[in-house]
Amino acid sequence: MSSNSNTALGLLAGAAIGAIAGILFAPDKGSNTRKKIAEQAATTQENLKETAIDLRNQVSETMAVQKENLNTRVENLVSDVSYKTEDVITTLEAKLKELKAKNKQLQKG
Repeated sequence: MSSNSNTALGLLAGAAIGAIAGILFAPDKGSNTRKKIAEQAATTQENLKETAIDLRNQVSETMAVQKENLNTRVENLVSDVSYKTEDVITTLEAKLKELKAKNKQLQKG
């Protein structure tokens, strides 16, 4: 979880605790206090849902970007290996040609 996400969750939790503490210490009838707490709880729940959705979207976006980066790296690696393989084959073919020529000379001599 990123520091921005932790900060957002901390702010939400702090705001909820502060609001509930303010309601509990405010001089009001019990029924009004319970109503305010219920309203604050509903608001906090909605804020937490929105934060969770935002976090899920951020994680999804990050995963998509990382997957694309990984795919690009793998493609580049495969391409590099392919070119190096061609170089090795060319070198081996040249050595084989040399060995065939030396072998031919040895058979004549």
